[in-house]
Amino acid sequence: MKRIQKVFFMMTNKRLSCLVVTVALTVMLGAVPAFGGHPLITDDTGTQGKGKTQIELTGQYDHDDEKGVKSENWEAKAALSYGLFDSLDLVLETPYSWTSTKDSERTIRNNGPADLSFAMKWRFFEDEGLSFALKPSVTIPTGDEDKGLGNGRSSYGITTIATYAKDPWAFHFNLGITHNDYKLPADEDANRRDIWSASFATELQVAKRVRLVANVGMERNSDVESDTHPAFSLGGVIYSLTENIDIDAGVKWGINGPEPDISFLAGLAFRF
Repeated sequence: MKRIQKVFFMMTNKRLSCLVVTVALTVMLGAVPAFGGHPLITDDTGTQGKGKTQIELTGQYDHDDEKGVKSENWEAKAALSYGLFDSLDLVLETPYSWTSTKDSERTIRNNGPADLSFAMKWRFFEDEGLSFALKPSVTIPTGDEDKGLGNGRSSYGITTIATYAKDPWAFHFNLGITHNDYKLPADEDANRRDIWSASFATELQVAKRVRLVANVGMERNSDVESDTHPAFSLGGVIYSLTENIDIDAGVKWGINGPEPDISFLAGLAFRF
């Protein structure tokens, strides 16, 4: 019996390893919180727990039409989050993008992997439903900056996270800062380097397997010629197929011009 269990365990690990490698090469990797998660943009203080892993596959479509320029963007991600300790997660994220920009004269299309990022989420305080966490991160320039899929140089940032949970509600607040460096002189001239962001999210458990989520947020506009900062609102639902498998969907609206007019999001998360 022990030998059979050992063989089964090795086969299972091999299949999981193949799945992770396949995902990394095809739809890329990213990180997911244990409380809220996709389709929320706002992170939460939840971690996976020591020795536990979560993988999330997500997709997003953005549409924007401004001043005669039509932009469409598809992005696929896979999210890998590993619990190094009960209150500390290591996170890997690499998106893959397809972009299309069309004006009256031409259409420009590009696709490829964007910049890979590593992060660490540390929940340092937790008491009676209130918790706080820090999430430092760094990006590696794996995207093609000539196609607009990356910066060409590493960037780094940190996000402070607060969560308050009291059944059936949970509330999350993020405040972050990111420092970007650019390889191309044109990007250096056109973009701000330091970008702040702030967002708030709430979720409501309406049934044993169903959570409704809402999200609003804003970040500093990277365009040096604009002082209008992109802002969004989002609504969605998370459905738990089992204790360890979630599916989700959401719609995100741009509150002002710099944000895409509308985005559609969907995801699948599984834990082991």
